[in-house]
Formats: sequence, C-alpha cells, structure tokens
Amino acid sequence: MADNLTPEQRKLNMERIKSRHTKPEILVRSLIHEAGYRFRLHYLRLPGRPDIVLPRHRKIVLVHGCFWHQHSCKRGRVSPKTNPKYWEAKITRNVTRDRANVKAYKKAGWKVLTVWECETRDAAGLRRRLLRFLRTEP
Repeated sequence: MADNLTPEQRKLNMERIKSRHTKPEILVRSLIHEAGYRFRLHYLRLPGRPDIVLPRHRKIVLVHGCFWHQHSCKRGRVSPKTNPKYWEAKITRNVTRDRANVKAYKKAGWKVLTVWECETRDAAGLRRRLLRFLRTEP
C-alpha cells in the first residue's frame, strides 16, 4: 500500500510526534504525584535519561510507546508499509538500547518498572500497579 501523504506532509506529521511529555507519560506522572511521591523527569545523571526517576527510593518508571518500543500488543506489532527496512532497524535499535539501559539501571541498584502506552487506558489498574511498585522496598 502506497503512502497517501506527500513527503512534505509526512515530514510534518513525523515532526509532531513527541518523545517527552506525551499523554501516557503525563498520566503516569499525575498518578505518582497523587500518591504523594516526588520525582525527577528525564534524569540526566542516568544513561538514556529515564522518563521518571524517584532518586530517594532508587526507582525508575519508564513509559514506552507500544509502536516505538515493540510491545507485544496490537499497536506494537504494526509494521509500516513505507520504508520497512528503515523502521525495522530503528525500532530494533530502540529495543536494544532499552535493554542495555535497564541492565545498567539494575546493575547500579535501581528498581525499574516499564509502563506501556496501552496499559494507560486502564487508569485504576495502572494506579494499583504503580503503588505496588513504589511501596516495595528497594
């Protein structure tokens, strides 16, 4: 199937896709804040600048988009029809980098929770999962 947008339109569309302060990330941040926890955003002192860091508790919450980080859900299994080699390589790099960063965080003594974009649709379930993670001892 051919792309139904011109290259200029596609470029504008791709430029509008945010990597920080996305709706799923903002939801996760608000749930953590409501629970009384304070955190740092995109912490420069750690590799990969994790989304949400709670230095006092030595915990990290990563908020991943299903497509961009290859989740096993419906959206994560989508493969673009236009320029598939580029997208496959890009997403593979993302997944490889994610694994290396999580390994480095754990080696340094941090606890890590990954929240997927599709999981943010159930706010009550996500709240329970976040609280369970945050209340466990490091």
